[in-house]
Amino acid sequence: MRIEFDEPKCVAAGQCAMVAPDVFDQRDDDGVAIVLDEAPGPEHHEAVREAAAVCPAAAIRLVEQ
Repeated sequence: MRIEFDEPKCVAAGQCAMVAPDVFDQRDDDGVAIVLDEAPGPEHHEAVREAAAVCPAAAIRLVEQ
């Protein structure tokens, strides 16, 4: 799995960071999400899929490999 993140779409809701904190975080200054691991291990796949599903801006795209 590879994560493609469309930063300009992010609305800083923080859902991804709450659901998958080992993979996503938020910038302190504006709350926009950052991807900590663009190719997370299998142990994170379920949480990353949920993070993509709950993103209100659809800023997270997953490429299954």
